[in-house]
Amino acid sequence: MTDLRSAVREATRRLAEAGVASAETDAVLLAAHAMGTSAADVRKAMVLGAPAPAAYDSLVEERAARVPLQHLTGRAGFRRLELHVGPGVFVPRPETEFVAGLAIDAARAAGEVPVVVDLCTGSGAIALAVKDEVPAAHVYAVELGEDAHAWAAQNASSTGLDIELVHGDATTAFPELDGTVDVVVSNPPYIPVGMVPIDPEVRDHDPELALYGGSDDGLAIPLAVAARAAGLLRPGGVLVMEHADTQGEALPAALARTRAWRDIEDHEDLTARPRATVAVRA
Repeated sequence: MTDLRSAVREATRRLAEAGVASAETDAVLLAAHAMGTSAADVRKAMVLGAPAPAAYDSLVEERAARVPLQHLTGRAGFRRLELHVGPGVFVPRPETEFVAGLAIDAARAAGEVPVVVDLCTGSGAIALAVKDEVPAAHVYAVELGEDAHAWAAQNASSTGLDIELVHGDATTAFPELDGTVDVVVSNPPYIPVGMVPIDPEVRDHDPELALYGGSDDGLAIPLAVAARAAGLLRPGGVLVMEHADTQGEALPAALARTRAWRDIEDHEDLTARPRATVAVRA
């Protein structure tokens, strides 16, 4: 039987050759999943000469075929949460943790019991992170994709966080809240139509509904979502919207043209790339 250290070393080599950027980390995390333990415990077991788990090689083979790591483990870390993910839902990315942080800051600044709406919630990541870190907030979330909505419902249940989750269209959601919301946050589909993502994990496994923005510039759906946000927010309420790193000027300019917003500011993520626009309801 192959020892764990040799298996992880070989897995790292195979994943790197397949183009996986985080080859060594993924190799360890796959071993942790196969062993039902943590990455830290895997590294300890490698030093102690433990054997490789039986299922490890097949997991590495799938990851080398660019099946997302999170689909293989069924988990995705997001800020303080561990979420369930898999086929049919967009896997939350680290850059969206930054976007969630902006929404959390806005919610904390809004008062003791803020009302927050997450449009296009996907796995529920942002909505659940807001409720986790601002427990007094009333958090609402909507998702159009049937599979993604099911994942979000599972995550709400597994985390025990009380949010109002509905299956529906973000551009018409929650009419009963019009003019009363403090913060609207959204990570809408924003990839320009016709632009195919480079990463196989995104191109081949994330649902198209969560990717493409409905126009050549990718902003048709984001602007439709922003229009709904304008209806939901009270005057002085805050919109936080994620966008592609190529849309850091185009989205703020488009929002300014609607005259629904003031104090429009774009924010760079932790890699210094344009990532989110924050605007105040005029």
